Amino acid sequence: MIRTGGVNRLVEISAAGRLEVRITAADVGKRVSVRRLGEPGTPGGKFTDTVGVLTSWDNGVLLITRKSGETVRIAESSLVAGKVVPAAPARRRGPAATYDELARVASRAWRPVESERLGDWELRSAGGFTRRANSVLPLGDPGLPLDETLAAVRRWYGERGLPAYVQTATGAEGTQELLCAELERRGWVREVSAELWIGALAPVADRAEGSEVVLSRTADEAWLARYRRKGVSEVALKVLGSGPSVWFASLPGEGGVPAAIGRCVVDGRWASFAAVEVDPALRRRGLATTVLAALARRALDEGASAAWLQVETDNAAARALYGALGFSAHHAYHHYREPDSGPGTVAPDTVAPDTVAPDTVSGSSGSGES
Repeated sequence: MIRTGGVNRLVEISAAGRLEVRITAADVGKRVSVRRLGEPGTPGGKFTDTVGVLTSWDNGVLLITRKSGETVRIAESSLVAGKVVPAAPARRRGPAATYDELARVASRAWRPVESERLGDWELRSAGGFTRRANSVLPLGDPGLPLDETLAAVRRWYGERGLPAYVQTATGAEGTQELLCAELERRGWVREVSAELWIGALAPVADRAEGSEVVLSRTADEAWLARYRRKGVSEVALKVLGSGPSVWFASLPGEGGVPAAIGRCVVDGRWASFAAVEVDPALRRRGLATTVLAALARRALDEGASAAWLQVETDNAAARALYGALGFSAHHAYHHYREPDSGPGTVAPDTVAPDTVAPDTVSGSSGSGES
């Protein structure tokens, strides 16, 4: 249970133009907009504005989680204005989607080799191959108090020689800011954060012809030779091949190694893009776009109309490319590692974790697999 306390105050601008505090501790769990006195030396003037989910109001301190997952501490005494705001602004372009829908679609596109239900939570394991396949997906009620739930989670992963991870999300209606705050309060460490972007599929298909791209239902040796994770195990191959309708794309290159590759999973109206990688010597030639276009056309043929992918928050080139293709951020997601677990045995995100990166980025592109 979230602890709350403090004086009942709210913040907004009144009809007369005065600043008023119009939020209280009873608004914990709601999305709020607050203005507070800026810290000494704060750039931009006297006040600082924060928008996010109010996750705690205790002992004169407010905790607000922004869309990015960042937690902001605000002294109650510094508040000068604030109000409850809608859970999320309406999307102005692209497909509409709920967090719950996207979380389940993303889970089906990257399946573990072992899973177990804990109430509505899903515990997932794949021998340490990527965090996404080796973490808890907490959608709904686990059926136990949180401390008992987390103890059961740690035991389950401990029995498999793995550190416990919980995958959470922030920044959209129905995301898990309160759970993030409770995990942090218990010492769980936010280890990886990225964003899930969505967009219409047809514009991607129209960007390039891609007739030379070869599509296959399996990841063959040539595809794996371009894949950034070397020495892929049988467990990893099972994860790569998992999903409702999986396609692997290869753009032929020299020496039998593809110039570019990609992976797509078609699931109803959704298509996911991942593992898009380009020969470093052939970047800036539109090869990643060519691969994406070929996969998008196949997904359209199977009835999909929308697409999603994962992008690092600091990958400016990827964000520019996908923004130009009509994608935009839907929510941020995070992996929290159990306290005192050390580095663990989950495969590290060696290059650009949790992203699908364009061929304009130096080094191997990421794959949205963390």
